[in-house]
Amino acid sequence: MNIRNVHCRMLPTSLKAAGKLIDGLASDEDRLWPWERWPAMRFDGPLAVGAKGGHGPVRYTIQVYEPGRSILFRFSAPTGFVGTHGFSVESADSGKVRLMHTLDMVAVGPARLSWPLVFRPLHDALLEDALDKAECSLGGQPTAARWSPYVWALRRLLRRRRSAVE
Repeated sequence: MNIRNVHCRMLPTSLKAAGKLIDGLASDEDRLWPWERWPAMRFDGPLAVGAKGGHGPVRYTIQVYEPGRSILFRFSAPTGFVGTHGFSVESADSGKVRLMHTLDMVAVGPARLSWPLVFRPLHDALLEDALDKAECSLGGQPTAARWSPYVWALRRLLRRRRSAVE
């Protein structure tokens, strides 16, 4: 199953200011990743090609990093996620900047079910929260994304499951 999933937001800011959002990922000053509501993004060192990390059960390695422009991660988990995801910024019309997250992967084996039933709804909610956070950090006032009842139910179920394991 080939998957391409794109989330983007037009931001009324400079390319340099938007690029700093990417450069701050997984730092104490992270203004992009919504760690307040989701598992934090962490790496085994600073943002650099080869750094390993992830968030929650999703693991990846930095494959490409162009400071101020883009970062691309290659999946190593969960099982069956074969491909990449990452953030990029580019100039757009009217002095705005496009901040984009793109996921390109092939779902194989168990991921053929886990992606559409569990990971995609959570991924989509997380990414909209990230774009809201980015926009707010640059002085905007986005219409806050609302989680679907299904996302709320998944989060509740996964929280209970984590508590039972610990």
